Order: sequence, then C-alpha cells, then structure tokens
Amino acid sequence: METIVVSGAGSGIGRAICKKLSQEGKQLILLGRRRRHLLEETARTLQGEHLIFQADVSKKADYEAIHKKLPESINITGIIANAGVGGSNEYGDRDRWDEILNANLTGTYYLINEFLPYLKRSTNPWRHIVMTSSILAKIGVPYYSAYCASKAGLLGLTKSLAVELARDQILVNAICPGWVETDMAEQGIKLLAEGMKKPYAEARAEQMSFVPLGKMAEPSEIAEVVNFLLSNRQISMTGQSIDVNGGAFMA
Repeated sequence: METIVVSGAGSGIGRAICKKLSQEGKQLILLGRRRRHLLEETARTLQGEHLIFQADVSKKADYEAIHKKLPESINITGIIANAGVGGSNEYGDRDRWDEILNANLTGTYYLINEFLPYLKRSTNPWRHIVMTSSILAKIGVPYYSAYCASKAGLLGLTKSLAVELARDQILVNAICPGWVETDMAEQGIKLLAEGMKKPYAEARAEQMSFVPLGKMAEPSEIAEVVNFLLSNRQISMTGQSIDVNGGAFMA
C-alpha cells in the first residue's frame, strides 16, 4: 500500500487533501502541531486505517518519535508539505518573522528531508513532493512580509529539489492557492476588516472584487489538484508552481 505524509492535516486544505487521498486508497500519515483531537477529527472523515502524529514540523526532535513508530515495511511514496501559519508581521519587539519563517519555510525543509530517505527507498517508479505555497509568493501585500517571503521561499525550494531529485524519479511541485474557504482565510479577512474599520461582509466582498471569478475556492478543489499531481497521470511536471486562485494572479 502507498503511504502519503500530510502535514497540517487537522483542518482546511490539509483535511480536504487527506479525505481525497483516502478515497483513492492511500494510507496517510497525518501530522499536526495543534491539538491532537483535530487530527482525530480528520481521521474520522477518512476511509481506511491511518497513522496520527502530533508534531511541530519545525522541530527536529519531534521527528525522532515518528521514525521509531513507523513500521519498517512502510512504503512512503509522497510528501504533502502543507503545514503553515498566516497573519501579518511588523518589525519590532513583537515581530512574527521568525515564527512564520520557521513554520512555513524551515518546517517544510525539515519535513521533506526527514522523510526523503523513505521516498528514496520506495520501490514505486515515481514518487512525489508537493508543497503548499500561496498566491502571496507572487504578489506583495503590506505587513505580510514574513508570509510572502516564506511562501516565495517555498518556490525556490521546489525548483532546487526538483533538479536535485530528478534522477531519483521524485517529482517536486508546489501549489499556489489564492483565497480558499478556510479558518485561516476567515481570520485574514477579519483582520483586514478591523484595519479598515469595515464590517466583515464588506471586507470580504471587497477582496472578492479583486478575483475575476468573484469567489473563494473550496478546499476540495485544492485537494483535486494535489491528487492529480500524485496520480502519475503525468510524469513530466516537476519544479512547477500551480496557480489555483480564481484568476486573481495570471503569470
């Protein structure tokens, strides 16, 4: 059986990815740094038996317990580096720069490298790494310097690893969602509304006016894109960033 590692599996896009992949018959390793019950809630929505580990992807020590508990015969064929945090930052004593970069960029780097040996020894001819970046890797937003930098960094990491791992037949790609119906998006718009001193509904409508399709994506739509990347229906796409943003950014 193929096993896929999914970080940030306790909610939103991560939960939707898990649900889709379980429907495709994949075993999952669910990772999340927050309350374990969120991972258990995700597991209850899935088909089949899966593994749950509460871990902070940016802390190397947390991986030791995971490695000890994984069966030797496990066949890990994919890594979905989806964990991350959002929000604004501003230089000063309460700057969140380190927090955001550690969670979004350094944590992804650690996650991939900690599970890379499993990918390399899998007997599957093609294996996959998918990182969740963001539309904000490609456009600037004031007071989001840490988030924008961390997500842009993931695109550099994607390209570097795509070249590095090509001869191992490991395909490395990133997805760049725009607005998605998640708790993180809701919190983001609430902060915008407070900053603009506007009602939530008005702030949301204003943000949707910048999206040609005029709507947020559903987490299930992002999961479909990830599933396609893991499906081996194509084996020539690597080092790419896939935009799923309702037309808000067109390269």
